[in-house]
Amino acid sequence: MESTDKNFVPRWNLDSIFSSLQSKEYSAALEEFKAQIENTEGLLKTADRFTRESNENFDFAAWLAAYLKNYNDLIANERTLAAYAYIIYSTDTTSTQYLNNLSYIEKLGIQTKQQYLKFSKLLLSHSSSLNEFFTRFPEFAEYKYLLEETIEETKHQMTAAEENLASDMTRTGGSAWGQLQEQIISNLHDQNGKTFNELRNDAFSSDANLRKNSWQTEKSLLEQNQIALAASLNNLKGETVTLNKRRHWENALGRSRASSRIQKATLDALISSIEDSLPMWREYFKAKALLLRKTNSTASATAGTKGHEGIAFYDLFAPVKLDSEKWSFDQARDYVLKEYKSFSQDMYEFAKSAFDSGWIDAEIRSGKVGGAYDEDFPKGHQSRILTNFTGTFSDIITLAHELGHAYHFSCMKGKPAVFFDYPMTLAETASTFAETIVKQDMIANAQDFDKMRIIDLDLQDTSQVLVDILCRFYFEQSVFEEREKGELNANDFCRLMLAAQEKTYGCGLNEERHEYMWAVKSHYYSTDFDFYNYPYAFGQLFAAGLFARSKKEGPSFAKTYASLLADTGSMSCEDLCKKAGFDITTKDFWQNSIQMYAKEVEEFKAFAENL
Repeated sequence: MESTDKNFVPRWNLDSIFSSLQSKEYSAALEEFKAQIENTEGLLKTADRFTRESNENFDFAAWLAAYLKNYNDLIANERTLAAYAYIIYSTDTTSTQYLNNLSYIEKLGIQTKQQYLKFSKLLLSHSSSLNEFFTRFPEFAEYKYLLEETIEETKHQMTAAEENLASDMTRTGGSAWGQLQEQIISNLHDQNGKTFNELRNDAFSSDANLRKNSWQTEKSLLEQNQIALAASLNNLKGETVTLNKRRHWENALGRSRASSRIQKATLDALISSIEDSLPMWREYFKAKALLLRKTNSTASATAGTKGHEGIAFYDLFAPVKLDSEKWSFDQARDYVLKEYKSFSQDMYEFAKSAFDSGWIDAEIRSGKVGGAYDEDFPKGHQSRILTNFTGTFSDIITLAHELGHAYHFSCMKGKPAVFFDYPMTLAETASTFAETIVKQDMIANAQDFDKMRIIDLDLQDTSQVLVDILCRFYFEQSVFEEREKGELNANDFCRLMLAAQEKTYGCGLNEERHEYMWAVKSHYYSTDFDFYNYPYAFGQLFAAGLFARSKKEGPSFAKTYASLLADTGSMSCEDLCKKAGFDITTKDFWQNSIQMYAKEVEEFKAFAENL
C-alpha cells in the first residue's frame, strides 16, 4: 500500500493467515493438524496390519489413493503452521514465546517425518503395485515422478527406529546449532548500538570510509564470537557426516544432488563452466577497483594499484558513483511494478496485490534476521516477504527477487500441496528471472555513467551468484572433507575460507579479504540442505537462458514461462529444461548463458580504463 511518508518502510500484515498465536483461527488450524496426524497414523496402521496379516487381500492401490488425499491436506496445514511459526520468530528472535512455538511446531513435524518414513517403506515394499494404481486412479498420474523419487530416497534410509531417533535428536542437535548462529548474528551490534545487519548493509554505501570501517567492525564482532560460531558449524556438519554415512550416501554432495533433482553430469557441466569464466570475472573485479581508484571512491591504500590490481573485499558492493541518492520504499515499489508489467500483466497484477495486501516486511530493526526471504503459505495460497530495506538500488533488486519467488508459488495455485516442494535449483529460477528483467531493462535505457552504474550492479550481483557461490561450494566441499577426519575450529574455518577465496576470486581481490564469511552465511548452518549454494548459480544461468528466449519470442513467452513454473514440483531439472528446449547436461547451455555477461564485462572494463 502506497504511503505519503517518504520514509515509510512497511511491516507485513499477517491477519489473513493468523492474527496471533492466541487467535481462534490459529488454535483451530493446530487442532486440525493434530487430527490429520492421527488420521495418517490410522491409515499407516491399517496398511501395516494388512501387510503383516493378509497382504494378498490388501488393496494397496485404493489405500494409496486415500493416503495421498489425506497427506496433501496434512502437508498444506503443516507448511502453513511452520511458515507462520518461522516468520514471526524471524522478526523477533529474542521472543521466548515465538521460539517455544517454533520448537513445538518442529516437534509436531517430527511426527509427520516419522510417518513419512513409514509410508516410504510401505511404498517401496509395494512398488510392484504402482502400475495398477495409475491404471485404476488416473487422476494421480502427475504423482508418478514423486512416488518413484520417494522409492529411491527410501533406499538411503536407516531403520525406522534409527530414523525416528535421528529426527528427534536433530531438534536439539543440528537445528539447535543453526538457531544459535542465527540468534548470535541477529543480535550482534557495535559499541554505538548499530546492528550487525546494518553494518553488513554498509557494504553498499557510497561512503568509502564507512564501508571499510564497517567491514573491520564486522570482522571484529565475528572474531569475538568465533568460538560459539565455530562450535555451531563444526557440530552441525559433524552430525551431517555421521548421518550421511549411516544412510549410505557416498558424500554430502551426492545427497545434495538428489535433493536438487539433477544428474552428476549437469552439476559437473555447471561447475566447469563457471570455472572457465573465472578469468573474465577477475578482469571485472580489477576494472571496478581501477574505477573506484580513479574516482577517489575507495578507502583501500592498495586496491587498483600496480601489483595490487584486485578490489578490496569491502568494495565489492561499492556503488561506482559517489552520490547519496536513496530510494524511498514507494519509489522502489513503483519501479518493480513497472518492470514486472513490461514482461507480463499477470506478474504485475500479482506484485501489485502483494504490495497492497501488506505481504512485505522491509523495516530494519533489532532482533530481526538479516538478508531476505520469501515464505509461502498453502492456506489461502499466499506468501510473505522479508527484506531489510535501506534505499539502495540493490534493495530494489532484492525486492524484485523475492517477489519472483512469490510469483512462482502463485503459478502453482490449484495444485496439491505435495507439488509445492520443488528443488532449490528450480526455486531460484523465477526470482533470478525477475532480477534479470529489472536490470536488463535499466541497462537498455541508461546512458554513459548511469549505464555503467547499472552494468556494474548487474555484474556485481551475477559475480556473487557465480564466483562467490563457487567459493562457497569449494569451502563447503573442503569442510566436509576435513570434518570426516576430525573436529574443526575457527582457525580451520578461516583457513578454508581464505583458500576458497583464493581459488575463485584469486587476483581479482587484493589482500583485504574476509576470512569470517563462514560465520555470516546462514546457508552453511542448514540441516535440511547441504551445498545451499550451487542452486543459485543454476537459477542465475537458467534464468539468463529463459530471458534470452523471452526476447526472441516476445509477449507470448509469458504464458510459457508461467506454465514452466507450475511444473517445477513434478519432474527432474533435466526433464523440465528439456520442456523449455534446453539440454543442461552439457557445458554449451551454461557457457551460452554466461556469454550474456561477457559483453558487459568488456564494456565496463573499457570504460574504467578510458576514464
